[in-house]
Amino acid sequence: MTRYRTRRLAGALLALTTAGGLLLTGCSGSGTGGGSRADSAEQAEGFPAPAPPAIESGEAGDEQRRDGTFAPEPDHLSTFALDVDTASYGYARRTLAAGGRPHPSTIRPEEFVNSFRQDYERPDGNGFSVTVDGARTSARDWSLVRVGLATRPAEDEGERPPAALTFVLDVSGSMSEPGRLDLAKESLGVLTDRLRDDDSVALVAFSDEAETVLPMTRLGGHRGRIHDAVAGLEVQQSTNLGAGVRTGYATAVEGLREGATNRVVLVSDALANTGETDADTILEDIAGARREHGITLFGVGVGSDYGDELMERLADRGDGHTTYVSTLAEAREVFCEQLPRHVDLTARDAKAQVAFDPATVDRFRLIGYENREVADEDFRDDRVDGGEVGPGHTVTALYAVRTRPGAGGHLATATVRWLDPRTRAPHEESGRLETAALDDSVRGASPRFQVTAVAAYFADALRREDPRFTPLPGAPGLSALAGHARDLARRTEDEAVERLATAVDQARGIAS
Repeated sequence: MTRYRTRRLAGALLALTTAGGLLLTGCSGSGTGGGSRADSAEQAEGFPAPAPPAIESGEAGDEQRRDGTFAPEPDHLSTFALDVDTASYGYARRTLAAGGRPHPSTIRPEEFVNSFRQDYERPDGNGFSVTVDGARTSARDWSLVRVGLATRPAEDEGERPPAALTFVLDVSGSMSEPGRLDLAKESLGVLTDRLRDDDSVALVAFSDEAETVLPMTRLGGHRGRIHDAVAGLEVQQSTNLGAGVRTGYATAVEGLREGATNRVVLVSDALANTGETDADTILEDIAGARREHGITLFGVGVGSDYGDELMERLADRGDGHTTYVSTLAEAREVFCEQLPRHVDLTARDAKAQVAFDPATVDRFRLIGYENREVADEDFRDDRVDGGEVGPGHTVTALYAVRTRPGAGGHLATATVRWLDPRTRAPHEESGRLETAALDDSVRGASPRFQVTAVAAYFADALRREDPRFTPLPGAPGLSALAGHARDLARRTEDEAVERLATAVDQARGIAS
């Protein structure tokens, strides 16, 4: 998929990291260590020592930089496909709550950042608003810059196009654990009563093999039939995920509805152990359905043991999104509240490009999005895949930016480009940021900006032992981060921020 193409940078190669990774949205360090080494003990608190400082441009002649995270000169463009996934954060919270430490390869900072409500203005019409703001960190000359994109909420759920949803449910032996198949069945039962009469549902179950349990069926007059099909699902044997996905797409194509939103919703722990287990190969056979019919894939992860990398790649290659649920309340929110409200799409193949002004910016780093990068020159090539975004979504990208000492004026311009989901007509919207608009400190910024910063620093701490990444500039220790999160939870009275504070406390307990 073109989203995975290596960025062609003028003058040097940027070594990208590819740590293996709604839908419709939801339902019910600096390169030099960033600042003085006196801060290193506080930054490292309870974790392995940070990676060695990166080689600065010009310090080592022709020797290539080793950190693979900061864009080398003379590049001042950053281009990526939009992402509204949240599975990485959900799975990290589940792991920490169980007393475990998430593996660094499962930590995707953009999914931590995009798990929280934001304060962006919404556009008046279709498309995106663009908000760019920032605040200075405790590391000298380093700031955090937030690029926020928002779509208008759906005005009336009854005005959306009908939905044609093919649910592909994992019924393998590993799904017998409480909080897996039982959770999915109960949620789908409630969803059946929430969808409109003109919506349609199909059901595919897979274990050693896959079968279509229910072909595409209109809800009106057939809810009892759908309830019976869901209730009859039982745990079987191995996990042939490839067979499930292929049969799911075949069922979706057979039941394709023109003018409807056609989606495959995969519910699984993604622990494939039978048949084809590679994401690229699994989706190769159904690429035509994705391209020709616009059928997108929404992955819902479940289970304490979870194949995060495979599910993330499947959803990414399927032009879709992932989330993770571990409780009935979370599952009902995804399936029964968000899904019916946000079936429609606002934008297809959405990409963002941020142009930093070389007169004011020395270096920058996009925090996360490693496997979403797009070649700079492909930003306006509409044949190159981007992300799919629905109504009421926000997408946030956070950058670590080192400004030139004493420099003032224009800092960056952020542009989002997307295709109308029905006409395929391209549209763009931009926003600017001046150095004078940077808040004096992260603590002095808006509460929602601070939540974004805490989420990013938390993800940074959880993957710090991965040598591919250097610590973020101004990164606090977990004790300070937990205190900051608790303060924000009180100020925002937001349960999601309270859960973030709890997760940081749990990580601190494991690290100490």
